[in-house]
Amino acid sequence: MVDWSGGNDTGKSPRKDAIWACVARDGRTEAPIYLRNRKLAEDWLEDLLAAELAAGRRVLAGFDFPFGYPKGFASAITGKEDPFALWEWLEQRIEDTPQANNRFDLAGEINRQFGGHGPFWFNCLKREIECLPRGMQGYQNRFPEKRAAEERALGAFTCWQLGGAGAVGSQVLMGLPVLARLRRKFDAAAWPFEPLTKPVALVEIWPSLTLDSGPEGMIRDAWQVREVARMVSALDPTELGDILDVSAPEEGWIFGLGHEDLLRQAALRPPRLTNDCFALPPGVNWTPVKEALAMLEQRLSPVTRTMNVSVTEAAGYVLAENVLAERANPPLPNTAVDGYGFAGGRDAGVHQLPLAKARAAAGDMPVNLPEGTAIRVLTGAALPLGVDTVILQEDVTVNGGQIAFRGPVRQGANTRQAGEDVEQGACALSKGTRVGPAEAALLAAVGTKRVSAYEPLRVAVLSTGAELVEAGDFADPGQIYDANRPMLLEMVRQMGHLPVDIGRVPDDRETLRNRLNEAAEQADLILTSGGASAGDEDHVSALLTEAGAMSLWRIAVKPGRPLALGMWSGAPVFGLPGNPVAAMVCALIFARPAMARLAGQNWLEPQGFDVPAAFTKHKKAGRSEFLRARMRDGRVEIFASEGSGRISGLSWADGLVELPPEAAEIKPGSMVRYIPFSSFGLR
Repeated sequence: MVDWSGGNDTGKSPRKDAIWACVARDGRTEAPIYLRNRKLAEDWLEDLLAAELAAGRRVLAGFDFPFGYPKGFASAITGKEDPFALWEWLEQRIEDTPQANNRFDLAGEINRQFGGHGPFWFNCLKREIECLPRGMQGYQNRFPEKRAAEERALGAFTCWQLGGAGAVGSQVLMGLPVLARLRRKFDAAAWPFEPLTKPVALVEIWPSLTLDSGPEGMIRDAWQVREVARMVSALDPTELGDILDVSAPEEGWIFGLGHEDLLRQAALRPPRLTNDCFALPPGVNWTPVKEALAMLEQRLSPVTRTMNVSVTEAAGYVLAENVLAERANPPLPNTAVDGYGFAGGRDAGVHQLPLAKARAAAGDMPVNLPEGTAIRVLTGAALPLGVDTVILQEDVTVNGGQIAFRGPVRQGANTRQAGEDVEQGACALSKGTRVGPAEAALLAAVGTKRVSAYEPLRVAVLSTGAELVEAGDFADPGQIYDANRPMLLEMVRQMGHLPVDIGRVPDDRETLRNRLNEAAEQADLILTSGGASAGDEDHVSALLTEAGAMSLWRIAVKPGRPLALGMWSGAPVFGLPGNPVAAMVCALIFARPAMARLAGQNWLEPQGFDVPAAFTKHKKAGRSEFLRARMRDGRVEIFASEGSGRISGLSWADGLVELPPEAAEIKPGSMVRYIPFSSFGLR
């Protein structure tokens, strides 16, 4: 994405109203580039396009100025309705150096052909230019003021205005000759005038169509080229095709016009994961659990799109943006009890106050209370003006239009201050929070109507192995029922994601390849079990290795150890062990926080508790261990057998005991860390 300029060289230091450019791939941007003049910018563009074509990549190059003029201008100048004839006509006549150019003189010459009072206007030079008015006085234009696209795009400027805040006329005159040369040199296709069948597409993009001002302290043009490049590269091919499906053969069009909502959603999409996000550092072989988790936390980022949902539908979704309180909670000072309100505290002793005839109930507008009187107030009522203290009705005697009570009474007693829960404008909930019942209540209380949230993570679950048969089907003596798939599908669902059942695959590489393709089309992440090591029949590992996106993490953990991580057609793959106990433990410890992060949630660490052991164990140094466990009478006991084949231990347990990698001698009463399954999001 390039933000163009019609002016002269802007100097060494980056500044606004200069030329800025940014490159993005798969939703990931490089740093914005400052280009001080058009000569440097054209050279940079030529080098970039040549390098991309040499690498076999296609390029969409966006420029922020109109590619055409209003209807009739091209034919009036060149005798042809062809916009490229006008590009070449301007290329032959524009004179341009970093210090000076002839754009105002050429605009005056063009105006002379049409009576000398338009269509161009504005001259910022000290000298007068014949037939180029400085302002609109006496201005005349035989052509439409705006193209059809600009009539629809609110705030878009006409290309006839050559200067002033927001004007684009100079950019068009100085930009179209550059586009003409790029189109010719690289055989590029210019949108929407030509089919985009060539490796380079030149596209008109107006950043302000969907973007506002950027973050404080960053040059707006630099921020806009970065955000537009990221936004456009995040579009999938179908969306991009729909946006580019435009017919405007003479005037051109603004990219995304009519698709603003889609572009705003794309602007919130996270970048796709790279193929090397799971690569282990050089020389790393056995990885401690904590280091493996730290690497996942550092490298993973959300992969799902964002959507706009109402607060009443937000439960279960993960917030994609911080939510600021629309109004304070409570919005006004109010009473916490049924009682009587008055101004100020009271010392010890008996006090009497006249009672106002009015009453304050929840939902009433605050009334003015005469000084020195009391008023009846009900729980939740906004405090009447002048009231800052409430006394319980049980502590008051009412008689003859007066109340009597004993002090002392603290000023402010039994009241709630406006905003004491959440102040207006404060962050009520942070990005990455999964909305539950309590969060939905808070969002509603602070006046939130709709929130930006990530779409649920779609998780494909696939079992591999020739020995597997579907539960309940006939099984030969050497076959086993597929226990992993129903277990993992339910775990995914309880963790708040959308499970996608891809079924079972025998030990056949082509069948597995096709099923992985199917999974990548339907899901954001793939969970496999079995075939994740390095044996002859470990086809998950083999296919990921073949695709150049495989990393076998040998984790110092029991049960588990091999964890195949990689990418398949853009979808992260977690290759879990085939043993059900090891598959469940690895899913809880590694896949669960990774899935949460990919779904937009904050990194999750399970809440554990130090409790006395009800067992004896001698543990060797070297690996972290996770034992099936349950709490009984304030102590934690472990399953009788540590064998990973004992699936019954999973249903027997209500949590795990985590033993650190150091050697340990555990006796009854020793303190150990117990993590209930509920801390992993399981019920």
